[in-house]
Amino acid sequence: MQNFSKTRHIITVIFLVALSFFGGVYVSNHNRPEIDKIIGLSNKETQVATETDFSPFWKVWNTINEKYPKADKITDQNRVYGAISGLVSSLDDSYSVFFNPEDAKAFEEEIAGNFTGIGMEVGIKDKILTVIAPLKDTPAYQANIKPGDKILKIDKTVTSGLDIEKAIKLIRGEKGTIVTLTIFREEEKEPMEIKITRDIINIPTLDTELRPDGIFVIKLYSFSANSANLFRNAIKSFAEAKTDKLILDLRGNPGGYLDAAVDISSWFLANGKTVVTEDYGDDKKPEIFRSKGYNVFNDKLKFVILIDGGSASASEIVAGAMQDHGRAKLVGNKSFGKGSVQEAIKVTPDTLLKITVAKWFTPNGNLIAEKGLTPDYLVEITQKDLDAKKDPQLEKAVEILLK
Repeated sequence: MQNFSKTRHIITVIFLVALSFFGGVYVSNHNRPEIDKIIGLSNKETQVATETDFSPFWKVWNTINEKYPKADKITDQNRVYGAISGLVSSLDDSYSVFFNPEDAKAFEEEIAGNFTGIGMEVGIKDKILTVIAPLKDTPAYQANIKPGDKILKIDKTVTSGLDIEKAIKLIRGEKGTIVTLTIFREEEKEPMEIKITRDIINIPTLDTELRPDGIFVIKLYSFSANSANLFRNAIKSFAEAKTDKLILDLRGNPGGYLDAAVDISSWFLANGKTVVTEDYGDDKKPEIFRSKGYNVFNDKLKFVILIDGGSASASEIVAGAMQDHGRAKLVGNKSFGKGSVQEAIKVTPDTLLKITVAKWFTPNGNLIAEKGLTPDYLVEITQKDLDAKKDPQLEKAVEILLK
């Protein structure tokens, strides 16, 4: 958690360099901009080797100084932060974001697992801000926010064009304050407004249950820093239950740490088996993450994994690995399709850059990003099911295991 240069988020919701615009100014002396009007700015980083003409940047900078009525109210440093944000926005990747000091602090608090908000994971799907999943027992969960809900407005702000972090910043706020979300849900004819009172959010991790029919259920809510150890304890409880029937419920699990996904997968795969491949692009060697080979279960294990549109990132890694290696059947709805890798890198001591560095592929080479995972058994849950407190996805999993 503390070493953000190595932190990788699967995003969930999570996140190269202090690219200095000033480094490029001196690369091409034949087209040097009017820097004589800029006072007190310096480049403390290595110059960037580029043929790019930076004179338009400086012309805008100077024009702001000369023309904008409130130019003196905006510090030079804040302008630099704004310019860097614009640079990152040019990537057209909603998961790559620059954090100024205020936003970086909030991001670090969220990673730590305690923050104030409403408790849901969001992502961009088909260029629309979409709920991945509400977290258990949070204000969003209690307000009946559902995976797949499309957020059209946050209070009075239209979400079209907003990046993930700006949206999160609007949704979060002080404990006890209210945020109004305008939601479109596919089964509803019209958008609806949902008012949610913000609270302190503690991210849940795992529950277990031994059912009367002998089926052991592990409900994993997130892939947090301690979920690998908690899962180890859950597996111990499963073994002590002396049953060969297991359900891993990853519905509504928005993901988390890659290491946790690899560790959990290792309980079911032989040593060296591929869990997931990170592809960094055409000219870079992909990195293959392999099972650690705990593999304590034989082929007699009857194993079903539940997924839905709220299963994303690390959830898709585990489910995809189990499906491709034939270790488990997937039941539910198609998963979210969050298959890109972000790194959070310190730009300065109090700023961060969260940038996409790779895409994930399942062991069989299937791209997770955008496409998601298709379950072996597609089972929908209707509003009628919810009203009757029925869970046809769980029922199907039970049916498969009791055959």
